[in-house]
Order: sequence, then C-alpha cells, then structure tokens
Amino acid sequence: MSASLKVVISNDDGIDAPGIDTLVTLLEGLAECFVVAPDGPRSGIGHALSADDPIPVRAAGDRRHAVGGTPADCARLALGPGSELIREWAEARRAGEVWLLSGINHGANLGVDTYVSGTAAAAREAAILGFPALAISQYVARHRGVDWERAGLRARRVIEQLIARPPARGAFWNVNLPHPLDEAHDCEIVHCAADPSPHPVRFERRGEHFVYTGNYHARPRLPDHDVDVCFGGRIAVSEIGL
Repeated sequence: MSASLKVVISNDDGIDAPGIDTLVTLLEGLAECFVVAPDGPRSGIGHALSADDPIPVRAAGDRRHAVGGTPADCARLALGPGSELIREWAEARRAGEVWLLSGINHGANLGVDTYVSGTAAAAREAAILGFPALAISQYVARHRGVDWERAGLRARRVIEQLIARPPARGAFWNVNLPHPLDEAHDCEIVHCAADPSPHPVRFERRGEHFVYTGNYHARPRLPDHDVDVCFGGRIAVSEIGL
C-alpha cells in the first residue's frame, strides 16, 4: 500500500465503533482515507437501501461522515455515479481507483452470514458499482472480549496482501479474523470457500413471542471452508461473487 491509495472506510457497527477506529489507525500513512459510515449500529440489516426517504449526512470530524442510513447507502453515497459527497475524489472514482474497506466488524461474517451482514453489504455495493472492496470481521469467542490492537495487527497483514491482489470484477474479499487464546499468535492466512451450511436455527416460545436461541459457535462447518478455518484459529479469506 502507498499513501496515494484512496480508501473509503465503512461498517455496520456505526461510526463510533472501536473496529472502525482500529481500521482507520492501521491505514494511517498507508492510504488516504474517508470514513463514510452509519451514524449508529446497523448490524444484520443486509443489503437494505434507502430508496425513498432522504438520507441525512453530518460531518463527524475531518474526512468523517455519519450517515443516517444503511451500510449499502454509505457505499452508494461515497462511490455512486454523480455523488458529490467526496468531491475531491471525483476523478479517481470515475477511474475506479478507490477501494472500499468495511469493518472491522465486531463478530464474524462467515459463510451464509454474508447475506444478512451490513458489513458485507457495503463491500458488495462497492463491487456492484465497479470498485474493489474488502469486508473484514473479527470473530468473538464465547465469554471473551476483543483485543483491538492485536486485531489491527492481524488485519494489517492480510489487507496489505489483498490490496495488491484485487478481487475479480463484481466480487469482493471477505476476511474473518480468528480469536485465538494466545493473542500473540501469528495466525496463518488461508484462502478458502465460503461455507454454505445453514445456521442451527432454534427459537423458544415465550408467551406471544419467539426468541432466537441458536448457538452460533456450534454451527455446522465443512472442512477447509471459511467457518472451519476461522474457528480453527486461522485468518479466513474468501472471494464472494454477486
């Protein structure tokens, strides 16, 4: 990466989430960045778009825009044809010379998760618009917190590799960082297919309501696919097509 690289940073956890600050910090000196992210949490919203309602946008600091919409809205506002949100990058956008990086999400986005993930949706929308994109998420093991400094170190390694290897046109990179017990462990980067296995969906009835009780950590996993790779302590990298 070089400081001449232009990167739009987004997420679905909201502009104040620690994961987005980690991503901004690790790109300092490596790329010119604009943050265009939801003004609050939009997790699990998938590829929803605000087609009919006005989308409020406010300045949230130098080169930071908080968007009252979805992650896919953020990608459209930053990279869509005719958008004036990032006027100084108009020529670079027309040439397709801008990346979109979405994350670092608090929680994995593996396999079928990519269909409901707002983090993945921001990267997917960028890919639809013709831009190289990468979604990155941090798996969180049961009863443990995230060491964002260590997550940033792992993320930097894999991002440096993938920026030099753009995905196929119409696809995006989906990266999931593991959560090893030894945070100092230098995790292997593995390119692998996304696991199509469904979640072990369970609901419990409580009066007039149903409450989801499935166990994310016990989900099915095909050998050598992204769920198996990430849960096994390695960095899972998958190319996701449209």
